[in-house]
Amino acid sequence: MDSQVNYIRQRLSLRKPLAKALELTARITDKLSLKKPPTDPDQLEMFIAAELAKVKSIVPTVKGFDRDFPSLAFSIATGIGKTRLMGAIIAYLYLKKRIKHFFVLAPNLTLYEKLIKDFGDESYSKYVFKGISEFVAAPPRIVTGETYNERTGSLFSDVEINIFNISKFNKDSKEGSKGLPRMRRLSEYLGQSYFDYLASLPDLVVLMDEAHRYHADASKRAINELRPVLGFEMTATPFDEKGRAFKNIVFEYNLAEALDDGLYVKNPAIAKARNFNKDNFTPDEIEIIKLEDGITCHERTKLAIEMYAKQNSLPVVKPFILVACRDISHAKYIEELLQSDRIYHSAYKGKVLRIDSSSKKDEDIERQFVALESPDNGIEIVVHVNMLKEGWDVNNLYTIIPLRASNAAVLIEQTIGRGLRLPYGGQRTGNKDVDTLTVIAHDNFQKVIDEANKGNSLLKRVSFIELEDRDEREQGGRVENTPTSTEQKIQKQIEKVKGEINEKSKQYVTQVGKAVESAISNIAAEGVGSFGDLQKKEVKQKLREKAIATIKESVKNSLFAEQDAAEQIAQVDEVINIVVEDYKNNVIEIPRIVVEQQNVKAIFDDFDLDTSNGYNLDELRREIIRQGFTDSTDFEVIAGKSGSSKRPAVEQLIVSLIDFDDVDYDEVSDLLYKLVGQAVDAIRSNAPGISDDDLNERVHAFKQSLADNIYKQMKEHYRIIPGEFKINKVLPFSQILPQPIIVNNWGSLDFHEPVPSQKSAVVKFVYVGFKKSYYTKYRFDSSTELDFAFILETNNEVLKWIRPVPNQFNIYWSSGAKKYEPDFIVETADAIYMCETKAEKDVNDPDVQAKAEAAREFCRRASEFTAQNGGKPWRYVIIPHTLVDRAYSFNYILKQAKLK
Repeated sequence: MDSQVNYIRQRLSLRKPLAKALELTARITDKLSLKKPPTDPDQLEMFIAAELAKVKSIVPTVKGFDRDFPSLAFSIATGIGKTRLMGAIIAYLYLKKRIKHFFVLAPNLTLYEKLIKDFGDESYSKYVFKGISEFVAAPPRIVTGETYNERTGSLFSDVEINIFNISKFNKDSKEGSKGLPRMRRLSEYLGQSYFDYLASLPDLVVLMDEAHRYHADASKRAINELRPVLGFEMTATPFDEKGRAFKNIVFEYNLAEALDDGLYVKNPAIAKARNFNKDNFTPDEIEIIKLEDGITCHERTKLAIEMYAKQNSLPVVKPFILVACRDISHAKYIEELLQSDRIYHSAYKGKVLRIDSSSKKDEDIERQFVALESPDNGIEIVVHVNMLKEGWDVNNLYTIIPLRASNAAVLIEQTIGRGLRLPYGGQRTGNKDVDTLTVIAHDNFQKVIDEANKGNSLLKRVSFIELEDRDEREQGGRVENTPTSTEQKIQKQIEKVKGEINEKSKQYVTQVGKAVESAISNIAAEGVGSFGDLQKKEVKQKLREKAIATIKESVKNSLFAEQDAAEQIAQVDEVINIVVEDYKNNVIEIPRIVVEQQNVKAIFDDFDLDTSNGYNLDELRREIIRQGFTDSTDFEVIAGKSGSSKRPAVEQLIVSLIDFDDVDYDEVSDLLYKLVGQAVDAIRSNAPGISDDDLNERVHAFKQSLADNIYKQMKEHYRIIPGEFKINKVLPFSQILPQPIIVNNWGSLDFHEPVPSQKSAVVKFVYVGFKKSYYTKYRFDSSTELDFAFILETNNEVLKWIRPVPNQFNIYWSSGAKKYEPDFIVETADAIYMCETKAEKDVNDPDVQAKAEAAREFCRRASEFTAQNGGKPWRYVIIPHTLVDRAYSFNYILKQAKLK
């Protein structure tokens, strides 16, 4: 790989498809002349033909440029990062080719404003050059449609990126009388118009965002006049205005490929209501049902995202719904309906935005439309008519309700692309609700399925789901933090001493409790070995100081900061005593350990190359044909001979071998030279007397097949060594993290009550009544987990237990790529157990066993630490679901599970 490509790939963290596109760009631009096209028509025709031949030598499928300059089209699905690729290309052309002038075209105002931020705002989270050190001290100069007539002497800075809205490109001036394009009417710089200045640049490169918008004749002519040395066309839909495919596509990563890879876009799912029969409803009733069900999915997603964000200390993303309507009058009706009492008692009044040709010009609507990603935007539903144009760079569209369903399958296929962007780093999170785009299709569900089964439809990559019956669904809800046993003990003790306290005092007590618990977590790094050490006088004094500092910091912006702090500080000593006692008696000490699995190591074992086949290379007959100009019969063939231009044979084969992704030169150089030496010796022995030049010539002609043969044999002696686990410093205990929980209309059940007869209903309830757990409320993912919690609560051998929240443990597996989250932590009189409940059929699954290996490493290191500090050993156990029975004791289950 080109060193500059590799540098840019790493610095910009390019996704794999974009890295491939950049590598292809490097290969093509190495062949192109990168010179301005000639103005003479005949010379231009020859120039284009020559440049096209160079491109076709790398990408044979290219048929033409469709422009008067070399132009390369990249067909890349929405959401993969076309703008980021443009930034990478600009960086590469500057760093490798020293090209300094770029002209970026946007098709409309929305994208124009977006591109200005992407390329010019260094503080913007999506700034495309972040990480390129050469642009830190001297970032590219951005010139826009609004600023080009204010250009100053800094014009000749290293890199200049001109960004222009193509919709202005060919419009006549409303102010002037000449009717020339606006770019030719500007005040001149150095005695020439801005347009002519651009056209005169010897290294101008044009980048066209949403390039299908620039294939109309007028746009083509305007861009051709600039005579750029090269063009790059980015689009997700590589067809011109007449539906003809682009002729110059050099790279494609379409939506179907993105969905197959399952990495960079949401998983689209088509949903319908269970037992829905459209013949039982009028068209208006069907629309209301679809809207209500779409809102139900939206509310579920909203809660799931809030839970995920709180569990992972990330910003909360606010999802929205997109409703596709037939026409403007239909959109106005739906807008009014959604805000009326007929839809969830006007719960969405003021939260609906209508976008169509009659409303799009409204400045307030435009502002809200562009700001849909902002958590401060109150819009939750967008009603639109044919307004899904480019510029919808949003990542929080999660539910689509198509109502104009003349051809549902086509509509869904066109609409899905608008909602596939992912909000958290552009990557899937592993959380199903956060990673799924839902499309409601009750009345056309079967049509869509039928369409998906035809040919290579995009819909083949879409999953299909049924919504629960309405009386089984969760309606609304909220995310709240579960009260902990420690918080309850603090409240009770304060009330016991002071009598009933008001809400404000309760709030103060809660805040003080959190400050003390935070102080305990922080003090773990200061020589405290266990919860027992918290009883020491000097440790309590440190806790007091840290808790008071935390309290003062938390109230510093209050109007009554001094008073608020004083009232809380007055509670600190008493709260410290309560918390320290409760931690010692009722909270499990979880050592703070990070378990990281290092990358797996690929090993090529030593062996001798089998040269019995493929190493008898035919002699290359080089011939020169000479023919007379005037007499075609004057024809002769002259024997040629090898020169010394080819690299040494060994070097050629080494270079070819290290192109394979899993061949690391630094790791296997000795083996490579041994095998290549054996290969060259075999070629020599099969061609006695061959000269070095002839040998180099023959190897050059067959080097790829030779390298393939050597690599194939290397793979037969290839093995993978699992990465070792790396443990950093072990600290005595972790802070028990808050547990956010979704509370909904299903309410709560005491865990003693029988499991719901319909086991799928287990997940709907919040369970209460727990006395041995730090958290006082739980929701469970299965009846097995609920039954296991019952066993832990009701068995005398269990002293305390906890169902840890995500991120409580830092146990990484799969070469550090995945994090393991244990189901339960259980403490008995003699040990602490990390328990994983699993379906019996999955116990020996490779992933389950890989997680177990990482978990056992945690338990081993934790046991080493606790042995030195008077604590209990840690043990790991996988418990098949067949052993989880409310009639069994915890000890019986451990024995049956064959604890390891």
